[in-house]
Amino acid sequence: MARIVVTGGCGFVGSHLVDELVRRGDEVTVFDGGAPPADRAVTGPVRHVTGDVRDAARLAEVIGEGVDTVYHLAAVVGVDRYLDRPLDVIDINLLGTRNVLDLAARAGARVVVASTSEVFGKNPAVPWREDDDRVLGSTAVDRWCYSSSKALGEHLAFAFARERGLRVSIVRYFNVYGPRQRPAFVVSRSIHRALNGLPPVVYDGGGQTRCFTYVGDAVDATIAVGTSDRAVGECFNVGSSVETTVAELSAAVAELTGTGAAVPVGTRDRLGERYQDLRRRIPDTTKIRTTLGWRCTTGLRDGLTETIAWARRNPWWLALPDSGVAPEDEAAPLGGAGSRG
Repeated sequence: MARIVVTGGCGFVGSHLVDELVRRGDEVTVFDGGAPPADRAVTGPVRHVTGDVRDAARLAEVIGEGVDTVYHLAAVVGVDRYLDRPLDVIDINLLGTRNVLDLAARAGARVVVASTSEVFGKNPAVPWREDDDRVLGSTAVDRWCYSSSKALGEHLAFAFARERGLRVSIVRYFNVYGPRQRPAFVVSRSIHRALNGLPPVVYDGGGQTRCFTYVGDAVDATIAVGTSDRAVGECFNVGSSVETTVAELSAAVAELTGTGAAVPVGTRDRLGERYQDLRRRIPDTTKIRTTLGWRCTTGLRDGLTETIAWARRNPWWLALPDSGVAPEDEAAPLGGAGSRG
């Protein structure tokens, strides 16, 4: 039995990660600003501590001597939040990450930092390898505050490894989707609208392509990274290798839910100049496949079918408000100051 801390363990990927760690027999402490999801399947020995990762004193109550591994998933994500709360995005993603790394280094714990494909920005040379260049837009465009804050978190992780000997790894998620995801991302919002009798919304013609990654696969990759000595000091892309247009995704959701055609919307008309979309986002997953033997095993249609079936069984999720914003962005896994995605 390992002693594990999961920051953001009540969020989207975090809650699924907690469920799997408990199934494995680990002793898990969740540090989060919110409550567990209403449908949380596992009722094992999980300790919940409410707090904000920016509060180092509160965080120190859970990251201390005897902790084996910290999975750091707490963050602020989602286009609606990038545009409305850029200060929180930067403060939580940067200061919170530093607090986690510092306390883990003092405790001698291992850390897995959840990052994002957003760090690559708009580099046109896809597929992206872990060491490829970052290409970003103007600092006046709020859309890039998330990318920049998560990249600085990665810099911190590598700096703690080099200067303080911290055993740390980084996982970069690519468009993760599945049960429990807040209806503010392209997959979750499309399903949420469809099951509430509304057509999906497709931005800018739907020609953008993404590699959609089912949450179960992302969790398997995260645990593989967190339990392998070969992953220490390394960064890994975590994603599907199958490129799908957003229009194709929308058509699949419409077919599986029995709803009508999508409503076309222009990103600039809806979000203004503070957001810039990407045409393609594709990971090169050679490194994680050859180092750890991991690859996605859930096809998009199977993942959508499972997610739709879960949504039908959970009216609390269908009753959540539509964010009103879901361009084809990073279908992100995390949450607030230790909170929900």
